[in-house]
Amino acid sequence: MRVLDRFRLAILLSAPFSLPFTSPQKFPFGPFNSFTQKRFKKPVISARTRLEDRVRDPKLDKLITRRKKLKTILNLHGLMSNRKRGPFVSVQLMSRWRNIVGLNVGISAFIRKYPHIFEVFMHPIRRNLCCRIRQKMRVLIREEENAVKEWELEAVRRVKKLLMMSVNGTLHVHALRLIRRELGLPEDFRDSILAKHSAHFRLIGLEVVELVDRDENLGVAQVETWREKEYREKWLSEFETKYAFPICFPTGFKIEGGFRDKLKNWQRLPYLKPYERKEVVRVRTCGGVERFEKRAVGILCELLSLTVEKMVEVERIAHFQRDFAMDVNVRELLLRHPGIFYISTKGSTQTVFLREAYDKGCLIEPNPIYIVRRKMLDLVLQGCRSTRKIGAEKEIKEESNTVVCTADAGERRDGDWVIPILKSVDNGNPYDGVGEIRQ
Repeated sequence: MRVLDRFRLAILLSAPFSLPFTSPQKFPFGPFNSFTQKRFKKPVISARTRLEDRVRDPKLDKLITRRKKLKTILNLHGLMSNRKRGPFVSVQLMSRWRNIVGLNVGISAFIRKYPHIFEVFMHPIRRNLCCRIRQKMRVLIREEENAVKEWELEAVRRVKKLLMMSVNGTLHVHALRLIRRELGLPEDFRDSILAKHSAHFRLIGLEVVELVDRDENLGVAQVETWREKEYREKWLSEFETKYAFPICFPTGFKIEGGFRDKLKNWQRLPYLKPYERKEVVRVRTCGGVERFEKRAVGILCELLSLTVEKMVEVERIAHFQRDFAMDVNVRELLLRHPGIFYISTKGSTQTVFLREAYDKGCLIEPNPIYIVRRKMLDLVLQGCRSTRKIGAEKEIKEESNTVVCTADAGERRDGDWVIPILKSVDNGNPYDGVGEIRQ
């Protein structure tokens, strides 16, 4: 090598001009330009790269976009209902709520996009623009509240199953409050559910709830129903279905070589099921990491199946990690299993869906609360369309308000009363003050 280096140096010093091959960009790698070697790093596969390279589901992304608009509308309704002066608020006052509800556009422009939900009118006395929620939307909000009240026993069952999945049988009330709407719980669930059903729950302090008795009949995961169906209808062996999960790959998903074999082995891998209480899985043992992660997948599947719309924000799952003993990166785990979960990045947060529960952007098995929320989404989806119906309804209302009742003159009825007025003379005709001129 020293001889080669000296020979190269002699050529460079003796040449009166610069040789074209001395440029490291033009001359390929060789013994005389070893210093131009470039080392390419192996591409890093992380949660961020998986999130960017994932196959997107446009229908679920559109659903998240509509839900974000509905959430903004419900926040505005909550702020308007807190006002004590009446069911309407001036548009000027609503403009101050733009940062509270998280809008990028003006409030007036936002409420005019949804005439089926907001009604803008001129105040008859103050002569300023005011806004109120239309009757259709108010009826749907009341219908959702009634559906949540009727689902009280179902809400008790769901909270009980969550407590059974926790390691110590306890959960933080704050974690339940974060997914209150997803679980279908009322706003005052701490008093109306946790404190009311003292036979099932015990409040420890202010922010911890404990399970009183463990019901083994509830200790069956939702995926077990699918496994039993696969075992009976498709005549699959117990070895294939005992620890398997339903896989639904999105359209356009590329299956690489050896992926099917890895998936088949992962489906057969035994794991500690969510409601089982045995010895803790040792991560350092043979297959311990895969079994530990599969247990976390089972817990996440069960958590999503207990929600009303089979979806929840990824950030809020982190509040259950310690209670469920999931010492894993939740987002990375969700992205490693695209056939079971789907993460949508639409909106300000990331939302995870349970793939098996959705078909073409709609829930396969709807419930009463989901049906009412779907009707609200339909109102949001209408936008400025079909506004002629609103004008027709307004005309009918005005006609009903201008109906004049006629009464028979000259007859007295029970409840009639007269204000006595002194007699006066108008153009020589006496007037008795009752409403009749006497000749």
